Amino acid sequence: MYRSHNCGELRVSDVNKEVTLSGWVQRIKDRGILNWVVIRDRYGITQLLFDEERTPKELLEASKKLGREFVIQVKGTVIERESKTKNMATGDIEVLVSELQILNEAQTPPFTIEDETDGGEDLRMKYRYLDIRRNPVKDNLIFRHKVTMEVRKYLSDQSFIEVETPYLIKSTPEGARDFIVPSRMNEGQFYALPQSPQTFKQLLMVGGMDKYFQIVKCFRDEDLRADRQPEFTQIDCEMAFVEQEDVLNVFEGLTRHLLKEINGVEVGEFPRITYDEAMKKYGNDKPDIRFGMEFGELNDVARNKDFKIFNEAELVVGIAVPGAASYTRKEIDKLIDWVKRPQVGAMGMVYVKCNEDGTYKSSVDKFYDQEDLASWAKVTGANAGDLICVLSGPTNKVRAQLSALRMELAERQGLRKADEFAPLWVVDFPLLEWDEETERYHAMHHPFTSPKPGQIELLATQPGDVKANAYDLVLNGNEIGGGSIRIHDKQTQALMFDYLGFSPEEAKAQFGFLMDAFQYGAPPHGGIAFGLDRLVAILGGQETIRDFIAFPKNNSGRDVMIDAPADIDNEQLNELNIALKN
Repeated sequence: MYRSHNCGELRVSDVNKEVTLSGWVQRIKDRGILNWVVIRDRYGITQLLFDEERTPKELLEASKKLGREFVIQVKGTVIERESKTKNMATGDIEVLVSELQILNEAQTPPFTIEDETDGGEDLRMKYRYLDIRRNPVKDNLIFRHKVTMEVRKYLSDQSFIEVETPYLIKSTPEGARDFIVPSRMNEGQFYALPQSPQTFKQLLMVGGMDKYFQIVKCFRDEDLRADRQPEFTQIDCEMAFVEQEDVLNVFEGLTRHLLKEINGVEVGEFPRITYDEAMKKYGNDKPDIRFGMEFGELNDVARNKDFKIFNEAELVVGIAVPGAASYTRKEIDKLIDWVKRPQVGAMGMVYVKCNEDGTYKSSVDKFYDQEDLASWAKVTGANAGDLICVLSGPTNKVRAQLSALRMELAERQGLRKADEFAPLWVVDFPLLEWDEETERYHAMHHPFTSPKPGQIELLATQPGDVKANAYDLVLNGNEIGGGSIRIHDKQTQALMFDYLGFSPEEAKAQFGFLMDAFQYGAPPHGGIAFGLDRLVAILGGQETIRDFIAFPKNNSGRDVMIDAPADIDNEQLNELNIALKN
């Protein structure tokens, strides 16, 4: 028996017990006649004591040969510590060691295995198996496990059935780039790794499964960032005989369940806003509503003066930043430099300080009087002590710029609190979006999304005005889930493919299996997919997903630990009938 107890469970009530522990050496404190060794496993740490008076000489000498991260087994007696450590769960006791066995020696690790480590991110990614020993990463992985177990519990209680779908599927032209897998047995042909199980879950509804879910790996060959990986995990769900309201109720319930069970937070009904309203009020379709700073459109009160920049702008829009009138001119200049960065792309920024005495001081005082600026304050909802920040330009462009500024200022003002949760639904998305590069419409979500009832006829005359029967779930400024009611009849699906530029032959080649299935009695159905990695990170009080994934890729899509992707030898390439270009 390697252990009778783990390293996190012994307490004063265990004093005088004979115990066996196994784990890694965390720290060593050699005091000559006394030697303390801290041993660690997944569950915690325990201090071991080697004492000249009570420990055989050869055992005390053996303890002095231990190094950090040695794997050891000890037997001994639990005793009460003279100097207790209050911030340590096992801090009231220690184990007086009677037997020591080295199970495996270890080289000195390249960084310290402590909560606050001296290892940089690249180094820790290379030695991820060591990084996982640290409490922050270990606890994040355990946290992820708790979330997934609560997801499975909730959905199972709602009569959902977990079904696995294939990983080797057919490449489709919509969405991001596929990862391609060559087939040895079918020369010159390729599988694709799934970007989502979308068509398979619809086929499960045709098959009568009624309620399906899957916690599933998905793959997208696209550029990476802190909250994106080439392989990611979805909570993928589908329901038959449902309308939008049914789906929203079930998955609002799931989110509420997770917030309560994982974070101890109870929330009421989730607000719902339309896509158009989200863009107008917040400049993006995943607004963070933990704080205000809603957009105020200033065209009516800022144009038709002598300020040419505003007069020529399609949209003049501003936000009121609570308590920011105290910003110095130097701080405001830095803010102006921030919005001029290429990542934001604004030409400049106009500001108005709302003084405590009810007066206003702006960067455009020569063009606008106090009455004008009071109108700006009214439109943006600014109060005394606030700072009004105003941008102008083409509508879509300036909304995106002000949205970025809103989030930056909220961060600076401490308004984005990790322990506050503000979920909402965004509904009524456009069904199609125009792509300037290809000069045609693309599905905003995917080509299986149903238009809102009664709007299918508009596809022929006003395709850009058609609304999708689609919805996104947003939490703290992040989209954590998105879905739609699906098209469930062959005629409508064929019409959608036609408007998306597929010829009948292309549609049949790509999606003929789904169209065929619709002929055999497809029920009305809809669903949603949550990004598990992002959801777990937000519930864990963070916005980057990497530390909640056991073995993540870096920003170049590489696994630096196993050095992948890597070259394939010529023999394998020949078997696959693939020739690399020189």
